[in-house]
Amino acid sequence: MGKDVKIVNVFASVIVASQWLQAPLYFGLIVAQGIYVYQFCTELYHLICGLGGFKSQDIMLLVLGLIDVVMISNLLIMVIIGGYHTFVAKIHFSEQNPPDWLDHVNASTMKVKLSMALIGISSIHLLKSFIEIEKLQKSDVCIQMGIHLLFIISAIGLAYVARMTDAPLVSEHRLHRKPVEAESQAKGIAAD
Repeated sequence: MGKDVKIVNVFASVIVASQWLQAPLYFGLIVAQGIYVYQFCTELYHLICGLGGFKSQDIMLLVLGLIDVVMISNLLIMVIIGGYHTFVAKIHFSEQNPPDWLDHVNASTMKVKLSMALIGISSIHLLKSFIEIEKLQKSDVCIQMGIHLLFIISAIGLAYVARMTDAPLVSEHRLHRKPVEAESQAKGIAAD
């Protein structure tokens, strides 16, 4: 009986340790983040160097390209920090203020946040298409609009499912919090 328990414990330890296999994946995303920083700097350099020769539409497209890079970078940060914190190991910040959104991150909220970021990125691409609409075929713009609409519907569905699955947790949290709040209010009144 004791040998079976040891085998089960070793197997469970291997399964738990397998979460560290994701760490190189997050490191790879950090490298990708560095590539986006390089791309941002390159595009910003082109914008600054060509400032006198650009039309307002060209400047708008270049700025939208910069915004697109920043939004993708934000998406990468959410995946890197949130994913590592949620699925690999808790991050202990040396500074006093960790990112606010990290306090509320779990697998379902991460999906909603990521889908909202994808909608933002899709919006930028759609806006670029509308600005250059005379250069594009109507069918291409319609396809982009359809994809954008699918992102929106998916985000609404994910948010609804997250709300439905997290609702019991929120209610339970409120039930446990009310006596503490009432006790602290009673202490405050007693101190007065």
